[in-house]
Amino acid sequence: MLDTGVVIGFLDGNDVHHEAAHSALRAALDRHDRLVLPASAFADVLVGPSRKGVEAVAAVHGLVERVPIEIEPLGTEIAVAAATLRGHHRSLKLPDVIVIATASHLNADHLVTTDRGWPSKTKLRLRASIAKI
Repeated sequence: MLDTGVVIGFLDGNDVHHEAAHSALRAALDRHDRLVLPASAFADVLVGPSRKGVEAVAAVHGLVERVPIEIEPLGTEIAVAAATLRGHHRSLKLPDVIVIATASHLNADHLVTTDRGWPSKTKLRLRASIAKI
């Protein structure tokens, strides 16, 4: 499971997380991991490119397809789990709890984020390990 910052870091060579994101994605691909990005995080990734135009959005979409990174829709079950997490962890923002709830819903083994402020996997009651790059 990928968080927004990981994909943004991977795409932007000038991002402070670029090298770590590139290494994390390369390692996941070498292990033949299934890479998943919640639809809400994909929308967040596309904000910057949308300011540049349709071609930039298409380029990011094409890259996501080539890597490949699956886009997981936000359904009712994930939404309810995200709301519950947000209620218990007030320091977490809604975009973060959607990523965490999606990881839980899919029984992800690993959740990769650039956000250093997340609680531990134990506090979040997650099966997935959390890699903070």
